[in-house]
Amino acid sequence: MKLSVWAKKQGIAYRTAWEHFRTGKIPNAYKLASGTIIVPDEKQIPKTEFIVTYARVSSSVNKSSLESQSQRLIDFCNANGWQTHLNVKEIGSGLNDKRKKLEDVLAKARVTKLVVEHKDRLARFGVNYIEILCNHIGCELVVLNQTLNDKED
Repeated sequence: MKLSVWAKKQGIAYRTAWEHFRTGKIPNAYKLASGTIIVPDEKQIPKTEFIVTYARVSSSVNKSSLESQSQRLIDFCNANGWQTHLNVKEIGSGLNDKRKKLEDVLAKARVTKLVVEHKDRLARFGVNYIEILCNHIGCELVVLNQTLNDKED
């Protein structure tokens, strides 16, 4: 469909849609030689799985724990028949809202599953906002252990 039709369906102005196209925020959109911008219907595009594991510890003292946490996530994915595409390991406080690697993962629109061991590995507070963001971009948040982690971050 043309970009103008897509913009109307999204409830946004054409100029905003054009900016989204220009900055690469509309997946699989392309420009014809005539200059017409085409946005493929999402139903026509098969969404391939892109699974990311995210492991985090609060300090470099816990680096061995980071490795074992990451391996547990990979083992879980393998046991479920999921092929992981990216295994992210980060050292930083759960209270820090400027964790570069987590920001990069959440910015990837192609992520279909984000696998973590505990919710508090994502953040100490505001995990529900991350869940809402994941749902909005079509990413399933998979938490191995649903109980709260009482260990010090």
